[in-house]
Amino acid sequence: MTTLLFTHPVFSRHEVPPGHVEHGGRYDAVEAALCHDDFAHLEKRTPPIATADEIERVHPEAYRRVVEENAPTEGLAQFDADTFMGPSSLEAALRAAGGAVAAVDAVFAGEAKNAFVAARPPGHHAEPERAMGFCFFNSAAIAAIHAREHGAKRVAVLDFDVHHGNGTEAAFWHDENAFYASSHEWPQYPGTGRDTDRGAFDNIANAPLPGGTGGEEFRRAWGERLLPALSEFDPDFIVISAGFDAHRADPLGGLNLTEADFAWATAEIAGVARDKAGGRLISVLEGGYDLKALAASAAAHVKSLMSA
Repeated sequence: MTTLLFTHPVFSRHEVPPGHVEHGGRYDAVEAALCHDDFAHLEKRTPPIATADEIERVHPEAYRRVVEENAPTEGLAQFDADTFMGPSSLEAALRAAGGAVAAVDAVFAGEAKNAFVAARPPGHHAEPERAMGFCFFNSAAIAAIHAREHGAKRVAVLDFDVHHGNGTEAAFWHDENAFYASSHEWPQYPGTGRDTDRGAFDNIANAPLPGGTGGEEFRRAWGERLLPALSEFDPDFIVISAGFDAHRADPLGGLNLTEADFAWATAEIAGVARDKAGGRLISVLEGGYDLKALAASAAAHVKSLMSA
C-alpha cells in the first residue's frame, strides 16, 4: 500500500500580515520538496472541507461559529497577537482538518498504509475554545477522535514540534482513552508542557528539553520516556503532529535537531504503530519556519512514512 499526500492550493493562500513567519511560502516549500522523483509513488488527494460535526469532535459549536462568523471577506481578522485570518483562511483551516479526517478514513479503509497532510494553518495550539499560536482548528486532535468512528478506542497524538501542543493536551486531558506525548523546548511558547503535567488519567507525557538540546538527547527522551509511555497506553490509532521548528536552522526554536532526527522519530513512532495499532498512522504538518530546513525535514519525514 502507498502513502497518501493531501495537498491543496488554498494552503498557500491562507493570508497573514507581511513579515509573518507562518506564510504561504512554507506550504510552497514543502510541496516543491515532495515533487521530487523520490516521491513519485505518493498518491495525492484533495482534502475535503471538514464538516461541522467533524470540527465539533474537539471544538464546541459556539467556538466553531465564532471562527466562521469572524472570517473576513476582505482584509485580515485578528484572533490573538499572532493569529490572523484572511479571505482564504477559513477554507484553508477547514481543509486542513478535513484532510486529516479523510486521511483517517483512507487508512481504516485499507486504501493506504499511512498519510501526510501538508496543510497550513497548523493546529496543535488551538484549544477547544480558543484560537492561538497561528492555529484555529486542532487537526491532529480532530483526526484522532474521528478514528473512534472506525472502532478505534484508544487514540494517540505524538508531537515533536519545538513548541508544546497546549491545544491537544487540553483536548485530551480528561479523556482516559486519548494519549498525548510531546517533546519541546523549555522554556518556550506557549509556556505549557511541564514534565509533571500528566493528565487526569496519566494520559499525558511531556519531555521538555532545554535550549541547545541536540539529536542524542532528543532521541533519548523519545526512546526512554515517550515511546515506552505510548506503548504502555496501547493505542489503536496514532497521529503525528509533525512540526519541524526544532531544526537547528529554525528562527523560532532553540533546539539543535536535523532532518535525520525527525526521520528517526517518525520511524520509531511507525514501529509502535505496527506493533500496537496495525500500522494505522497519519501525520499532519505543524510548525517549521526556515524554508530550506522545513523542506528537507518534511521530505525526510515522508520518506520514513513511505518506508514504514
